[in-house]
Amino acid sequence: MTFKGSRRLQQLGSAIFSEVAEWKREVMNQGVDVIDLGIGSPDLPPSDRILEAMAEAVRNPAYYGYPTSEGSLAFREAVAKWYDYRFDVQLDAETEILTLMGSQDGLAHLALSLCDPGDMAIVPDPGYPIYSASLVLAGVEPYLLPLRAANHFLPQLEDIPDDVAAKAKFILLNYPSNPLSAVADRAFFEYLISYAKKHDLLIVHDLAYSEMAFDGYKPMSILEIEGAKEVAIEFHSLSKSFNMAGCRIAFLTGHADAVKALKTLKSNIDYGVFGAIQAAGIAALEEDMESDHSVSSMYEKRRNSFISALNDAGWIISPPKATMFIWAPIPKGWTSRQISREMLFQTGVVVIPGDAFGAEGEGFVRIALVQEEARLLEAARRIGDWLRSLE
Repeated sequence: MTFKGSRRLQQLGSAIFSEVAEWKREVMNQGVDVIDLGIGSPDLPPSDRILEAMAEAVRNPAYYGYPTSEGSLAFREAVAKWYDYRFDVQLDAETEILTLMGSQDGLAHLALSLCDPGDMAIVPDPGYPIYSASLVLAGVEPYLLPLRAANHFLPQLEDIPDDVAAKAKFILLNYPSNPLSAVADRAFFEYLISYAKKHDLLIVHDLAYSEMAFDGYKPMSILEIEGAKEVAIEFHSLSKSFNMAGCRIAFLTGHADAVKALKTLKSNIDYGVFGAIQAAGIAALEEDMESDHSVSSMYEKRRNSFISALNDAGWIISPPKATMFIWAPIPKGWTSRQISREMLFQTGVVVIPGDAFGAEGEGFVRIALVQEEARLLEAARRIGDWLRSLE
């Protein structure tokens, strides 16, 4: 007997990601030295303080019972203090914060907690794949909101049809953005909040990259805007900011009713984050508040070196203001998938085709700065040699 899985399951995931993984295996089997700039997983470990806190907590017998599904009060209070320190936003640790097993965990289950089958939600195109996949899981109809270079990858909210705005339960956006590395300012968030109030929409803001910004730019929380908690929730993660991607810890903040809805769902399907991981998360947030710890300078240096080398090779790319990604327009004559495949087979460098993130991603590739500087320069050299060979 064989099983194909449900129709819903068959709608999940991106065939392009699977293809890239297969290309990589094929190239590695040929003995090629592969430089993987595909998946955005930090290549460095957490700080010593975080590791020591986790090691000590692992030895604490108290953490080996089921944790509470909403997260320990100590971790949620640390989040509240950090939001006050970082964004000057005051949060109620009891009602406005929920601990998550990574932001993808929360994003994957949000529509299930807020929507009924047949409802609609507005999600960005290009966008992180879980945004659309979560709607499939919940039987929610997506309205794909195009994000284009001509508009600095900001949505044109006035172009959303009135019937869509009336039907949609929430609008999901992500600044600084994965995959676009785009940023938004206070004026945009004020406009977004005004739009949401007009149309009775919940705003879902994914702020996973707030601590990875360059050239003096400092991303803001949408919750800084007066009245935002009436219409907005915000996801945040310790994965990228503190090199804790494998730990799986994040949190949701904002509108108390929406936080409660996701908390109720999560209480029925899991038991929350291991206490030792939460202890490490507290250490990460406390260290940041005490020493203004930041990974930004390292990624800014990588960005500068890599883009400079690519520009010297003739691939002209504007430096992003934030995130660990470069959203690079590809040379004419290629599709995103074609150039990604040829680049891997000819140079051993892995990048992700832009259309893996939606149809609007065609014409771009996403490059992750997740290798040490010397490897990034080697990748740029290989790419440059290959591009020159095509002239």
